[in-house]
Amino acid sequence: MKQSLIIGTRGSPLALAQVEIIRGLLVRAHPNLGVDAKIIKTSGDRFVSMSLTAGGGKGLFTKEIEEQLLSDEIHLAVHSMKDLPTLLPDGLTIGAVPAREDPHDVFVSRRVATLDELPPGARVATSSIRRKAQLLARRPDLQIEEIRGNVGTRLKKLTEKNSTLDGIILAAAGLKRLGLWEQSKALHWQRLEIDVMIPAVAQGIIACEVREDDRDTQELLAPVNHANTLACAEAERVFLRALGGGCQVPYAAHAAIAGAQMKLIGAKFSPDGKDVSKAEAIGPATDPLELGERVAKQVLG
Repeated sequence: MKQSLIIGTRGSPLALAQVEIIRGLLVRAHPNLGVDAKIIKTSGDRFVSMSLTAGGGKGLFTKEIEEQLLSDEIHLAVHSMKDLPTLLPDGLTIGAVPAREDPHDVFVSRRVATLDELPPGARVATSSIRRKAQLLARRPDLQIEEIRGNVGTRLKKLTEKNSTLDGIILAAAGLKRLGLWEQSKALHWQRLEIDVMIPAVAQGIIACEVREDDRDTQELLAPVNHANTLACAEAERVFLRALGGGCQVPYAAHAAIAGAQMKLIGAKFSPDGKDVSKAEAIGPATDPLELGERVAKQVLG
């Protein structure tokens, strides 16, 4: 069994915060295990001005890390699972996911308390076509602007003195992991419920990616894994894969388990939010793949 592990990660504050979560869980399970982080710059980090949609979306923040994983330069990679393509490169698999953080999106503004209070023509920023489509489906009058940068940078763009933005949409999970939740009394924070904005597939989930043949690392990760979170991730990712989705089309899905049952809601939107196909279903929590495929078929009609 390995005495130490090297985790490959992006260098953003959120990525490093997620590594610390995994490091803490590993050391709690294996007190004598050494855990180091290796920062790897990805295409998404290098081309910060590129539109995520134009740049190819999923894979922009994972490709270079996965290459080092395959070449055995690192033992595992830690990602935001929503950044991972639904089909992983040959030889790689998900070794573990810890318990899910809050999967909801959050509306942040310094001018109004809720999304519905925005005046006609208000300017809202997001880098996600999923969020854009759902905003326009609810409020077609809004002007949606693209915004890049880490969470702190986006908040700064909202709060700077000459900002023309009326609000931004961020993931609750990132805000909480960075300790930024309600950081300023001058800002209004609205947690958007699922019926207002369906989250991205696997939003709020950290993925530990490993080589399929690395049994030692997989055994070390076993205590980190949260079975219900993994089952929800599988249902959502199968739904997305069945629709052929990535970052090019606005798809959204959210699974939750209650007792022995899993409920999955999934949706597909046109980019302008005018066309929406939504479905939900309940099935055994032990068969997330079937549930994901079933909801995808309903959405496709």
